[in-house]
Amino acid sequence: MDITSEAAEADRQSEVQNSADVKKDGGAIVYDTVTVDLKKGNLLEIDATKDITAAEHELGFWDAVKQYPQAVFWALFFCIAVIMAGFDAQIITSFYALPSFQSHYGSLYEGEYIITAPWQTALGMGNPIGQIVGALAAGWPLELFGRKKTLAACCVWSICFVFVQFFSTSLGMLCAGEILGGLAYGFYVVIGPVYASEVCPLALRGVLTASTNLAFVIGQFVAQGVAAGMSKRTDTLAYKLPFALQWVWPAILLAGLLFAPESPYWLVRQGRKSDAKASLTQLTSSKHRPDLDAVLLMIEQTDLLEQELEATTTYMDCFKGANLKRTEISVMVYLIQVIGGNPMIGYANFFFIQAGLNTNDAFNMGVGNTALGFVGTCLSWPLMSYIGRRSIYLTGMVFMTSFLFIIAFLDFGRSHSGVVWAQASLMDIWTFTYQSTVGPICFVIISEISATRLRGKTIAIATAVQAFASIIFTIAMPYMLGSDQANWRGKAGFLFGGISFVCFIWCWLRIPESKGRTFEELDILFERKIPSREFKKHNLLETSVDV
Repeated sequence: MDITSEAAEADRQSEVQNSADVKKDGGAIVYDTVTVDLKKGNLLEIDATKDITAAEHELGFWDAVKQYPQAVFWALFFCIAVIMAGFDAQIITSFYALPSFQSHYGSLYEGEYIITAPWQTALGMGNPIGQIVGALAAGWPLELFGRKKTLAACCVWSICFVFVQFFSTSLGMLCAGEILGGLAYGFYVVIGPVYASEVCPLALRGVLTASTNLAFVIGQFVAQGVAAGMSKRTDTLAYKLPFALQWVWPAILLAGLLFAPESPYWLVRQGRKSDAKASLTQLTSSKHRPDLDAVLLMIEQTDLLEQELEATTTYMDCFKGANLKRTEISVMVYLIQVIGGNPMIGYANFFFIQAGLNTNDAFNMGVGNTALGFVGTCLSWPLMSYIGRRSIYLTGMVFMTSFLFIIAFLDFGRSHSGVVWAQASLMDIWTFTYQSTVGPICFVIISEISATRLRGKTIAIATAVQAFASIIFTIAMPYMLGSDQANWRGKAGFLFGGISFVCFIWCWLRIPESKGRTFEELDILFERKIPSREFKKHNLLETSVDV
């Protein structure tokens, strides 16, 4: 509807302001059927939410825990789904070194049963292929049905396709079960960080989104422990029982989801303000409850700001304007998990055996490897409370790159047993460094950097890209490490070390500091096109935009 007079325009603007407590300036906003053109100005300033934004900055970690104890619980509860993704990806690669699995499904090579490189590739691709399809498909149901119902449907899906894995009679059938089951894993790794970032206050956001990485590590640790426990069994239960464990996680989730609160950000986008407030009530403590009206206002203002900046929420919107950089950052920090050396962790047991360790030592080292990952992830929590995301990520990249090159150079002297153990120990140290820096901080960054209205889709794109890279290395790793193929062993560190060095340069140039920023502040910083290395310097509560 066109506005032809200044008086009519003033009336329309007054109507919008009075009906919905929003800022008048900047872009265009749609309210019911009326479109009002707003001039540039205070859109990129903290205005109506200045008090609650200041309160968020001042809220300490333990005070936030007291105010939001249920949010902590439910964010961690949703991460159980990610444990399944970590468990499945680790257990299938552990089977390559499991004598029972080798003898049942393997082929003879120089007097020993091995899982050939093509079949290692096929089985290993099930999880990442499923993640690509599942992640990209997650955006639509997450916005249409919400986080709870989408996760519940995925749990039912997982229960069904674990049956295919458990009762498989051939590698082909097992491969099909991996791919179909992997579809749910793509949903899980999107839902976990999205939900955690939307139910907790600023002070808890880093720790709870980083818990996604901890869930991966727990899944890997359980898988390594189970594989080590089954390594001496010679019957089919040696690999069937680990598959059966995958029925436990979705059963727990389905029982708990009956009582879980929905994301207040999603409820606000659905126009369900009263339900959003009820969700916030369920997420907070009755004794130390914050001002829920103020918190709800901040959620509404963030959503209204993003509506003004971008009217739609499609995948294409992730590549428009300021969202393009936000998507680039999310994709790259997740992609670095794969191209920066992580495939060598996934093949830990196989790598240790190829490096010269016997089966028992290899499985014990594998368990130790994931245990160090668990400790490292927990260490990242206090680190991110005092040190910025950018600083932790860059420091991790420096040490990880150095360790990879050392592992590679040591391989030239692998004829000495001490060198073999040094390589294996450095693998564990690399894992500890990764899991205390790059691993968990990745999930914090993608959960903070992405716009709230596009978060599900942005994380889905990042997940799909890293899963695609996982497919490439899933194909390549057996040929790189296999004794019947290139037999690179530790020299694979030259490849990953070189890639990691290039990634470090990108990180230094492009990763911004998001510690201590509300989602509204991050929206404004990106729209102002502040250089990544200068994010930390800007105080939006004191600075203003020149009109």
